[in-house]
Amino acid sequence: MYGLIAKLRTIPGRREEMIGILKGSAVDMPGCLSYVVAKDSADEDTIWVTEVWDTQASHDASLSLPAVRNAIPQAKRLVADFEKVAVTNPASAFRARRVIRRVFPARLDKEFSI
Repeated sequence: MYGLIAKLRTIPGRREEMIGILKGSAVDMPGCLSYVVAKDSADEDTIWVTEVWDTQASHDASLSLPAVRNAIPQAKRLVADFEKVAVTNPASAFRARRVIRRVFPARLDKEFSI
């Protein structure tokens, strides 16, 4: 497996727009086991992205997908700073859809993109 952790700081006040772009582009990515977009709890302009892929080749190929290619120019105009915090070798990965469905059944389709 191949993993990435990135920190993105948006220009002030544009974090929600960036989250929307990231969520919209991260669908139907072959080999993607997990793609988590999280808001920093201390900085209202910072986003953390944690990715887990079956291989680095799958990650690299995702950059050529139409949804990703279309999102890149939209996202670039919102980024104040980007930092690849870590490249990781995940020991395990699982999708928590069943757990979320059990705990938050009414909210799954509205709030969770798993």
